[in-house]
This record gives sequence, C-alpha cells and structure tokens, in this order.
Amino acid sequence: MSGGDALFWHRLQFAFTLVYHYLFPQLTMGLALLIAVMKTMGLRPGGDAWNDAARFWIRIFGLNFAMGVVTGIPMEFQFGTNWARFASYAGPVVGHTLAMEGLFAFFLESSFLSLLLFGEERLGRKGHYAVAIALWIGSWLSGYFIIATNSFMQHPAGHEVGSDGALHLARFGEFLLNPWAIAAYAHNMIAAVVTGSFVVAAVGAYYTLAGRHQGAAARFLRVGVVSGLVASLLVAFPTGDRQAKLVARYQPVALAAMEGRFESGPRAGIAVIGQPNVPARRLDNAIHIPWALSFLAYGTFESEVQGLDAFPESSWPDNIELLYYAFHVMVGLGTIFIALMGAATLFAWRGRLVTTRPLLWALMLAFPFPYIANTAGWMTAELGRQPWVVYELLRTADASSPEVTSGTALFTLIGFCGLYLALGLLFVALVGREIAHGPHD
Repeated sequence: MSGGDALFWHRLQFAFTLVYHYLFPQLTMGLALLIAVMKTMGLRPGGDAWNDAARFWIRIFGLNFAMGVVTGIPMEFQFGTNWARFASYAGPVVGHTLAMEGLFAFFLESSFLSLLLFGEERLGRKGHYAVAIALWIGSWLSGYFIIATNSFMQHPAGHEVGSDGALHLARFGEFLLNPWAIAAYAHNMIAAVVTGSFVVAAVGAYYTLAGRHQGAAARFLRVGVVSGLVASLLVAFPTGDRQAKLVARYQPVALAAMEGRFESGPRAGIAVIGQPNVPARRLDNAIHIPWALSFLAYGTFESEVQGLDAFPESSWPDNIELLYYAFHVMVGLGTIFIALMGAATLFAWRGRLVTTRPLLWALMLAFPFPYIANTAGWMTAELGRQPWVVYELLRTADASSPEVTSGTALFTLIGFCGLYLALGLLFVALVGREIAHGPHD
C-alpha cells in the first residue's frame, strides 16, 4: 500500500472507525454479564447493596451503549460508500446477519436498556432482574450476528455463486452456524468479559485507594478479580486454542505470518520473541519454545507446520510485520492478565487485597490493556485474512469503490478523527462524573 493509493485510505479509514467503535461494544458486552451477576446477588436476602452496585454500572453501561451506537452507524454506510464492490458481491449473504443484528438484537437490547435505566420502581426487584437478563441476552445476540458476518469473510460457508457473479445465500443454517463463527464468538465474548472485569476491578481499586465508597469498592473488587481470572483463563483455553486450530486448518498462511515462520518443517517451535525480517525471509533474534507450535496447532510434536515458503507470495498477508506484532501483543497481554488476576484473587481469598496497595495500583492502572489486547486480536484476524476480503473468493483490492478517490477518503477520515475526538472527550467527561459521584453506599 502507498499513501497515494485510494485503497490504502479506504482500509485505514475503516480500520480507524472499526477500532474506535469496538472500544465501546467490548465493555457493553462484558458489563452486561457482570450486571446480571450483580442483580442475581441482589435477589438474595440482604442483597440491596448488590442492587446499588448494579445500578451504578447500569449508568456506565448506558453511556457506553450510546457511544457504541453513534460510532457504529458510520460503518454501515462505509460498506456502500467505500466498499461498494464488496457490498454488491457479498451483500446478498452478509446482509442477512447485519439486518438481523439491527432488527432483532439491537432493538431488543435498546428497549430493555431503557427499562433497566428508568423502570426499576415499576418493575420491582424480580422484574428488574428479568430485564437485566434480557439485556445481557440482547447484547450477546447482537455480538453473534456481527461475528457471523465477519466469520463468513474469514471462512465462507452456506453460499453459492449466482448467475450474476455475486454470492447468494444457499444454506442459511450452514451460514449462521459456521464453525468459525461459533469459535470466534466464544473467544470474542470471553475477551469482552475480560475487559468488563478489568474495568470493574479498576474502579473498585480506585475507590479503595481513595478511601471512598468502601462497601461498593469491596464488591467491585470481588466481582472484578474473580470474573477477570476465570475469563482470562478461558480466553486462552479453550476458546483461543480452538480459534488458533481453525486458523491452522483453514488459513495456514496466516498462521505462518503470525508466527514469523518462513520455512516449513516438523517439530515447529512457538516464537516467544523476535523481529520478522521479510526481505531476508527470517525471524531475527528469535527465542522459541521448541515443538510447541506443532503440538498446539495439530496435536502432535512431530506435525509439520507450513511456513510462508509453502505459499506463493501473492497469497501472503500484505503486512507480515504488523500481523506478527499484533498477535504477539495479544498473547503477551493475555499471559499478564492471568498472572495479575491470579495474584489479585489469591490476595482477595486471604483477605489482604484491600490492604495491598501495590496490587490495587496495578489493578487500577491495568484497565486499558484489555482494550489493547482486543484491538490487537481484531488486527490479527483482519490482517491475517489479507489479501482477501472474502477469503479466497474476493481480494481486498477488488472490493473498494473505484469512484471514491484517495483525496475523498482522506478528507472523510480527517472528519471522523475530529468528530470522534469530540465524542471521546464528552464520553470521558460523563463517565468521569459518574465515577466521581460514585455508587450509593
């Protein structure tokens, strides 16, 4: 890609809007589950404090949800404005799940959110709890339809090529229950719970360090660190492991690029660190865990793992360096999450978490890292699929809108940067006000 290439600006604009947008749904989906957990605790005798805790996070959820809606709308239009050939080619298939997300899941989610925010007195304790469960289901259902859309682009299923040359939906069940979608959905939802858990734990740590809202802070820490540890383990195994095996089976060239593996062979090691040197076809300063990649990808230490040399260069991901680093950032942060939440859970179990200030500081300052890990994960998926927009069916270079010039794409990208900066500042101010106000003790 070059700066004067319209395709470069189309891709950069979509990547920017996607990454910015996904900052909000990952917290929405993670919080939806944790709010349901808090409301469940609130049903028990003497559970009023848990209902107060849930009420605080419902307000944060509402602000986050609104930002997710506002930043998600431009992406729907970008399919038509920047990616018209993709929309014409694959729209008859992926349009189904995008429409289902809007018509079913989004309206279910937004309707129940209004009841959750404003209907507690009329609904009563059990009715309000039922609404919290419905909101959780709606937000996670919404996530499935989006993941199913993306999974078709990663591993097309249930389609046929029509006489007009475009893709058409032939087998709805095969398309909707695409094995790639099920694996990606499990991995993505658990990763969203990691984000939600770290945010809840960070606010609890902040209140504890500040000596404010001690009762609520203790509940936030308890929910945050326990769910954070469980989710951090599950996002690595089995969900991440399953996702990696699908990449090895259906996108072996992507796996080779993710690992910076240029030569094929058995007993392949996992690269812990190293710098991909694409012109020289090697990984510089590499440290490997011997045989681990063969075992994790194919189940035996003797399995052969294809390197990039097994594929024509025209099928290689077009930015191997960025793909390699994105994948390793995601994996490295995931390992840190397990260690941090494991230590926090151990200290909480011994009753020493609220008095161990270094650990509280670590929890408070760690909340941005799940956002970085999730972004790196999405970058790994999207960069690994290249040079295809629909894997092995439509190249990215053939999917953009030829009438939209690089100047036009850059102009709108600058506009998005300014608009999203203003929205981001407003969001931070509103969330900061809620945290400053705090929950009822």
